[in-house]
Amino acid sequence: MSKPTTPATVLALMLSLAAVAAAAGCGGPAQPRVEGPAPSASRAVGPVYVSDPVVGQPLRRPTSFGTEHTSLSRLSWRSWGKEKAVATGRVTGMWCMPDCAKSGYPATVELSRLVRQENVSYYTRATVRSTRLPPEQARELRDLPLPVPKY
Repeated sequence: MSKPTTPATVLALMLSLAAVAAAAGCGGPAQPRVEGPAPSASRAVGPVYVSDPVVGQPLRRPTSFGTEHTSLSRLSWRSWGKEKAVATGRVTGMWCMPDCAKSGYPATVELSRLVRQENVSYYTRATVRSTRLPPEQARELRDLPLPVPKY
């Protein structure tokens, strides 16, 4: 025959289980301990490209490429494939007609913000600097979005 269960018996049983759990370390206030190095940002894996909307294809270390209103030419790359790519060359566009139509202005181009797509990466931002740019154009060319092809 079993004894009837009273609320006092249930409470005593629950308090006993709680005491055992606390003694075993379950539910204690201690924080978990994490060891080892922190994860680092992933680097580009595979080829790195810039997409030229005018040409319509990915380019690696291009000697020229453009955006809707700006053309970059005679590019000589000092770095490529890392977080940032840097080149010197010439910049021109409809905005500088007729002053720089033939040769453009000397410029430094920096590509950044790598985005990985499948097994390749694309630069998604360009910064173009030149001491010869008109102030309004200099502001616009500080942060040019670059397209990334859709797969």
